[in-house]
Amino acid sequence: MTFGALALIMVLGMVGPVLAWRQSWHLPVILGELAAGIAFGTTGFGVLHPEDGTFTFLADIGFAVVMFVAGTHVPIRDSSIRSALGVGALRAALVGILSVAAGLAVAAWFDTGHGALYAVLIASSSAALVLPIIDSQRLSGKPVLELTAQVAIADAACVVALPLVIDPGNAGRAAVGAVAVSGAAVLLYFLLRYLEDSGLRKRLHKVSEDRQYAMELRVSLALLFTLGALATDTHVSIMLAGFAFGLAVAAIGEPRRVAKQLFAISDGFLAPLFFVWLGARLNLREFGEHPYLIALGLVLGVVAVLAHAAMRVLGQPITFGVMASAQIGVPVAAVTIGTQLHVLKPGEPAALMLGALVTVAATVWGATRAAKSNAGAPAAG
Repeated sequence: MTFGALALIMVLGMVGPVLAWRQSWHLPVILGELAAGIAFGTTGFGVLHPEDGTFTFLADIGFAVVMFVAGTHVPIRDSSIRSALGVGALRAALVGILSVAAGLAVAAWFDTGHGALYAVLIASSSAALVLPIIDSQRLSGKPVLELTAQVAIADAACVVALPLVIDPGNAGRAAVGAVAVSGAAVLLYFLLRYLEDSGLRKRLHKVSEDRQYAMELRVSLALLFTLGALATDTHVSIMLAGFAFGLAVAAIGEPRRVAKQLFAISDGFLAPLFFVWLGARLNLREFGEHPYLIALGLVLGVVAVLAHAAMRVLGQPITFGVMASAQIGVPVAAVTIGTQLHVLKPGEPAALMLGALVTVAATVWGATRAAKSNAGAPAAG
């Protein structure tokens, strides 16, 4: 990779904020970054080379940081959500049951053999996408708390399940790696808890802020990359390492200064680079060779929306059920891991992303309708 290529990637990364500029559309920034990567990568002009070793390594770092940030979005410390955990867990579980049947049916229909993978995708939700939309629409009340709990549970469960189902032949090895990474993340939680309770973190923060050392950021990245190294050594995706560490930090409470610093590194450099790289890897020309995969993507997206909307039988408003279907992180991880392991069929990665885009569009519709109908009116008291 050259500086010229890196400059081009940064410029292409700006397409995301430009397309997402109008807040009322609720378009994720990554859509523009993916589109730019597609246009200049394998599908389009071929200027970007996603197989480049340096480009791939930087994208892996971006992937880890993106999943870490996604983990920090899970509202573990929000006490108001605890009262809604029961309903949220029940709905997430029922969606999961429906998703297993739907995933197996879709895989049989399209003869891909990836029923378990489709089930996880259909069941997944994206806290990183849904929670900002809830805030921007000023939705509140008990149904919103139940939605938040449901999304958080589904997000965490599907991130853990994905490495186990994407390559069934090595599921046992992946399970061992997942346990190792999860256990290490739990140990890090207790370490961070000790540093917080003992006051050491605050003293480090004061010295670091006064002298501009950015020590907390350095420690956070060192721990993240240590978990990433453990993940690669135990043959599990760095996705789980990033997300598990994000959950640990969310459970403690991420310092505001560190959050701002991570935002600068992630959203300013590593995240757009990763999504441009991912777009560059997608080969939409394979849709021309396998046009049925377009139908696969549309079916996956529609089925995911319907599976979540079915929670209307448990009293959830249709609009909130549709919003719960939003998926970004898990499909992105599936495409990234699947292409690296070469377990997806030609054109299937693009189909998975198409399905995710269907859920994003449905979520935007659901959020707009929820705001207009005051479905999230403030709860009494």
